[in-house]
Formats: sequence, structure tokens, C-alpha cells
Amino acid sequence: MADDLSRNDVDPIETEEWLDSLDSVLDREGPERARYLLDVLIERARQSGVSAPFSATTPYVNTIPVDQQPSFPGDAQLEERIQGILRWNAMAMVVRANKRHSGLGGHIASYASSAALYEVGFNHFFHAPGNGHGGDLVMIQGHSSPGIYARAYLEGRLDESRLDRFRQEVEPSGLSSYPHPWLMPEFWQFPTVSMGLGPIMAIYQARFMKYLTNRGIADTEGRKVWAFLGDGETDEPESLGAIGMAARENLDNLIFVINCNLQRLDGPVRGNGKIIQELEGVFRGAGWNVIKVLWGSNWDPLLARDEQGLLRKRMQEALDGEYQAFKAKDGAFVRKHFFGVYPQLAGMVQDMSDDQIWALNRGGHDSIKLYAAYRAAVDHRKQPTVILAKTVKGFGMGDAGEGLNIAHQQKKMAESALKSFRDSCGVPVADEDIASAPYYRPAQDSAEMRYLQERRKELGGHLPARRRRVESLKTPGLDAFGQLLKGSAGREQSTTMAFVRILSILLRERELSRLLVPIVADEARTFGMEGLFRQIGIYSPKGQLYRPVDRDQLMFYREAKDGQLLQEGISEAGSACSWIAAGTSYSNHAQQMIPFFIFYSMFGFQRIGDLIWAAGDIRSRGFLIGGTSGRTTLNGEGLQHEDGHSHLISANFPSCLSYDPAFGFELAVIIQDGLRRMYQEQEDVFYYITTMNENYVHPPMPEGAEEGIRQGLYLLRPGADAEEGDSHRVQLMASGAILREALAAAEWLEAQGVAADVWSATSFTQLRREGLACERWNRLHPGEEQRSSYVEKCLKGASGPVIAASDYAKSFADQIRAFVPGRYVTLGTDGYGRSDTRERLRSFFEVDRRHICLAAFKALVDEGGLSADRAEQAIGQLKIDSEKPDPFRV
Repeated sequence: MADDLSRNDVDPIETEEWLDSLDSVLDREGPERARYLLDVLIERARQSGVSAPFSATTPYVNTIPVDQQPSFPGDAQLEERIQGILRWNAMAMVVRANKRHSGLGGHIASYASSAALYEVGFNHFFHAPGNGHGGDLVMIQGHSSPGIYARAYLEGRLDESRLDRFRQEVEPSGLSSYPHPWLMPEFWQFPTVSMGLGPIMAIYQARFMKYLTNRGIADTEGRKVWAFLGDGETDEPESLGAIGMAARENLDNLIFVINCNLQRLDGPVRGNGKIIQELEGVFRGAGWNVIKVLWGSNWDPLLARDEQGLLRKRMQEALDGEYQAFKAKDGAFVRKHFFGVYPQLAGMVQDMSDDQIWALNRGGHDSIKLYAAYRAAVDHRKQPTVILAKTVKGFGMGDAGEGLNIAHQQKKMAESALKSFRDSCGVPVADEDIASAPYYRPAQDSAEMRYLQERRKELGGHLPARRRRVESLKTPGLDAFGQLLKGSAGREQSTTMAFVRILSILLRERELSRLLVPIVADEARTFGMEGLFRQIGIYSPKGQLYRPVDRDQLMFYREAKDGQLLQEGISEAGSACSWIAAGTSYSNHAQQMIPFFIFYSMFGFQRIGDLIWAAGDIRSRGFLIGGTSGRTTLNGEGLQHEDGHSHLISANFPSCLSYDPAFGFELAVIIQDGLRRMYQEQEDVFYYITTMNENYVHPPMPEGAEEGIRQGLYLLRPGADAEEGDSHRVQLMASGAILREALAAAEWLEAQGVAADVWSATSFTQLRREGLACERWNRLHPGEEQRSSYVEKCLKGASGPVIAASDYAKSFADQIRAFVPGRYVTLGTDGYGRSDTRERLRSFFEVDRRHICLAAFKALVDEGGLSADRAEQAIGQLKIDSEKPDPFRV
């Protein structure tokens, strides 16, 4: 019994009898029976009014006892030698890069601490697609990338010249600093270095694998998602924010491996506490299976002799800040400050040398302990598993960084430190060569190289590796959306309703219907999608165990094990991760899926932009639908909900194609083109399309408008022919919600004798990109015939100033200023949103038809075509308050 418990024991003999009974059950019937009896006893105590003690944590020792460890199937000594070679080459790559190009950076300490964590996986658990296995998904901790390159070098996948191009990403043969599928599309599976995103993406990847299986689309049984992360990374909200969902959905195909080296970038993670115990409580409380790997095999004899529990007590009471110091010093320091706190512990190690005490290893560096944990995790059912592995940051770096606060920033090592690290890694590098930090690869027929290759052959091939293309899908032509191309036949509808109609059409397409993945963040009714509840069902791995309250209604809330709709609750981040999982299914599961994630546009790029950026990096394909878009369309919701800037943010995402359509036919053209480009041509792009909840009549598509819709601009309505002697003409350009204001403005202007051509700008962003591409080509080819941008081609021959308006900030339309010939005026909704009617909001932000008309008059004045008096007269006619405050300032 531990001292702190025995002091309160009023009847030690009775206590011993209970313990003997428990030991008997364990010996005769095993741990499962013992656990059952304990649960029954605790429940009876609670029913009797006893406040039964609860602790989400277990003692600070390994979860798996020595007598329950499975035999290690490999050669532990050989694996340790391979780990040393990998740690050396990973270090050499970073040090050499910074010798040649000071400032390139890189990280040594993270992989040094986690080499065994990865190697046990690579040698025994991580399946590549092959040998009848679909392949595991392995999310490498971003800062450990040098070690993964070092392994690929031993495997023969990378040569020395490529290692020497680490962090030189401009060259096609350069190695990316971190896992970036965009830069190395055949190597890295997942982008993980934006800390916190790897864990949440892993959860939803595991969930999506279950979704594919339950819907009968792909068999993912036996496949695992392994997510490697650091203990400091768990402070990111995304790291732990969805662990409850993982337990709720019984994701036993998910394994987190947390490298608990007790240090983050600047210092201890929990210097005054114990991060491993904290994480154990969090995960266990959320319903996860928790396995702690704290102490290596060298501790086993001491723990076996710890009959009074004093060593366990000392392990429990020492703080992480102290554990950091123990590994930053030496054996004598550990003897004095760890064991020396209690005379009995000091006596326990009195026959051990300081070197032997220093060799008391942590569990995260012990392949035998790690194998036992990984095996238990893989075999566990009905719960996700987290492995908390205790390691040393900068393991083997000695005075250059082992256990030191500076470890994370170390990119260079002095010659003496290189020698020490060489000795720690056990690589045969001569003293005279040490300064150049040469790479080391054993002979091809060496035991190390044969072992490494044989293990990967057994597991299906090399990892990480990424699939780029699969069988193309046959996507529908534009004629499939004929009902939208004809307009709304006098009926009022919103573009959101038009989108739902498009989704319904696609759900009737035999080739595509089952591959659609509609995703909402608890807003299906907001977007008029509740009809899908009954039609395709809401995915739930448990089906529907209750009778829904609206079961007697036509569109009742139907959950099903094979449901198609992912209703993610109030979690845009979770929804985005499901969208990423579906959008990368072609790569991870050799099966193209077509995700549509529809959300409040305000809560997309602004709230989860980092995840969307990762989606671009990972080459995700799919549609993001920004519903209730614009700053003046969502009347009644106000500042926190009204979006006037998402298109400005999306414009910065290189593989994102952004559109702001106003009519159903525009939406149909854009989505049909997106299906063709992403799923037939397999372009690595994704679409952001904004839709609105404002109802109005949609006209039929003008003849020949398709190409302009795709490019971003077309002439929607030509203005009246100028009368003889009247030269006043303007070009009105608008998108989305404000296009109808431009049409109304054109009618008023023409009544005043000013002809107005109306252009629909479906994508100012695409127009800008095309214009910049032309500009660049012209700059690089000054002696050749110069190209004209698409905007210039459209406006060639069009007379008068151009007035552009949108429901977004002025800089949205301002993107194309460089390509508009002549005078260009932009109107937009700069400032914070607010609640009111649409008419009053558009007047407030000065984007309504009246302000478009005034902008046109003022532009004509500035060009000398009208007198200032005429513009002043127009202000009165339009009833505009010239002294109203600037909406951006109030």
C-alpha cells in the first residue's frame, strides 16, 4: 500500500482481505471480470448514498504491465541502430542546409525525441495500400519531417542531392520544410504543421472512413488513422475540440500518438504540473481508451522491487519542470534530485553507477514498450485510442539541446556536439569528417538495410506516399440543368433555393448521386435543405434509436446508418474537416467523392480559414457554398452574421475559384463547370460560391453567356441605343445581391437620357487572376504581340465610365481596376454590418440603385460629359443625404 493511503487505514487486516480477493479474481478470471466487479461495487455504493471517489487519471506508470506485454516480433537492437542512423541523417540534413544557406532553419529536436514512435509504426503497423490492405492514413507531426526524409533516403526514395535541397522549395526537386502535399504531391499525405489541425482532421478522416463503409461505397475495415502530435500542440483548441465526437461515434480506427517530451517551443508545457496526467484525464473523460508509455524497460527491475510504492509515489509527485531538468543534466543529478528525496529510494539505487542511472530510459524511446502500446491500440474495439508516450526533446543532442529550453530552435551544432550526437546515434563517421556532418547509409546488403526494406514490403510498400489521380467521373452536361437555364418562370426564389434545386438534380444523376456528400453545420433548415432529411437521410453510425418528434410530418428528421447528409452540429471546423475528408477521398481511398459544404458565409473563411488553407495544400476538391452571403441580404441578423469580405479572403487562396452569382442559371453554369474540372479533368482546385436568401424572379440565361459566366463577366443587358446628338453612356457592373440594383439603376438612368449597359460580374476574383496572368506574360515577353485581359476584351468598344457595385467591400470590385480602360468607380459595403431592412441597409452602405445612379452622374461630370449642376440636381431627385456619415466610420 502507498504511504498516503495506509495512513488512513483503520483496519489493515480487512483491507488486505479485500485486496487478496481482488488478486484472486485477477489470477483466476482476468482483468475484465475484475473491472466488472469493481463497477458493480461502485454502483452499489452510489445507490447507498456513498460518495464514491472518482479519478480520471491512473498512477504515473505504464498502462500495460510487464507481464501483459506481447513478445516483440522484430529485432529490437537492429531497430535501435536504424533509429540512430535516422536521427543522425535528420540532424545532418538540417545542419548542412544552414551551413550552406544561413537562415533556412529546420528542426532537429522534435524528430530526435520521436524517432522510436515513428519507427515502431513503420516497422510493424503502418500499412501502405497493397497486400490486400487499403492502407493506413498517417499524419506526421510537422516538425518531424527531417526524420521522414531521412527514412526515405535509406529506402532509396530520395538521394543525397535532394536531402541537400531541404527547405529549398523553389526548385522542383527541393524538399518542403514540412508536410505539404501541394509542394510534394506524390509524397506527403497530409499538411499538419499548422498545429492543432492535424488532430481534428484525423478525427474526421477516421469518421469519413466509417461513413464510406456504412454507405457501402468502400470497405475501410482494418484501416487505421494514425495522428502524431506534440503535448504542447494540445493547447490548440482544434486538437481537443472534437475528441468527444470521436468517442461518441466509436472511432476505433483512430489512434492518437502524443509525443510527450514535456516541452513546447519556448519551455515546459506544464512546468508546474503534469501534462500527461492532464491529457489522460481529458481523453479518458471524453470516452477514449488511454495508454500511457512512460518508463522504458530499464526501469522494470526497480519498479518490481517497489513493494511499498515509494518509487511510484516519487514518479507521481515530480513535476514536469523537474523531469525536464533530470534529462538536461546527468546521472549524478538524477541520483540526488530524484532518488535522493527519500532515503529508501537512494538506497534502492546505491549499487547503480551514475551511467546506469542515466540509462534509465523513458518509454517513448523503448521499442518494446511502444510495440505493446501500439498492438493494444490496434486491437482495441469501440473506442478511439490515445497513446501518451513520454520522451526527451532533443534526445541524444547532449549539451546542444537535450532537454533544454532552446532545443526547438537548434539548427546548428558545434563540432564537439556533433561528435557527441554521433556517439549517441552509433554511426561510423570519422572525427576528421565530422565537421561536414555527412549523411550515412549502410551498404545495401547490410542487416539494417535488409530489415528496413523487408518490413515495408511486408506492410505493403513505402509511406508516406500519395495518390494523385483515379478513374475520372463522367459529369453531366449543362443541359442537365435546363430548368434553371430557363429562369424561374415568374416565380420568386433565392440563389440558395436554386442551389438546392441543383443538388436535387444531381441526386437524380445515376452516375453521381451516391457520390454526393452534402454537409451542413446545423443550418439545413436555414438553407431550405430539410427535404434532404427524409430523401437521403442524416448519417449516424447508430442509425435512429428513437422516434423523431416530427415523424408524422412529410420532412421528418431521419437519421440512418447509411445516411448521406453529414449534419455536423454547430461546428464549422468539424464540417470543414468532413469536407476535406470527402474532398481527398480520391487520394486516400481511390474513390472520388463530391462534397458540398453549405454554411453561413460569415463563418467560413473568416472563422476556419486555416483549415480551408490546409484544404488547398492537401489538394482537396469540392464545393464550399457560402450561404446568406453579402452585407445587406441577411437583414435582421446584424454585425456578427453579415458578410461583406469573405470574397476578399478567398481571393488569397490560390487553388480556390470564387464566384458571386446572382441568378440560378449562373449558379448552374458554375457548378457544372466545377464538376467537369474537378471530377472529370481532375484539376486540384475547389470552388467557393456565395448564395443568398433574398427571393426575386430569375430570368432565363442570355444566349452565349456561358463562357462569360465561367470567366467572370458577361453583358447581361445592353443599354438603349444612343439617340442622335446624345453621347451619355455608362457601363454598370455588379455581382450577386446588387446586380438587380444595377438593373434598376439602368432603367432610371435611361429615363434621364443616359444609356447604361449592365454587366454581370460573376467573379471579380477570377477576372483579376486572368488579368494578372496576362500582365505577367506581357512583362516576360516584351518583344511579342501583347495580350489583352478578358476585362479589356469585354469592354473594348464600350463607351463611358464603369461603375462597379457589390455587396462586399469596395476592394472586392477594385481588384480589376488595372484592367478597366477609362474611369472606374467602385461601390461596396465597407464597415461593420447591422440589422435592418435590405432597402435601408443598401441605402446606408450606399450600394443601392440611387447611389449607383449618382456614381454614374458624378463619373460623367468628371469626364466632362455632364455639368456639376446636373449631378446636384440628381442628388435631389434621388433623395440622397449628402451629409450622412460615412458608413465605414459608424
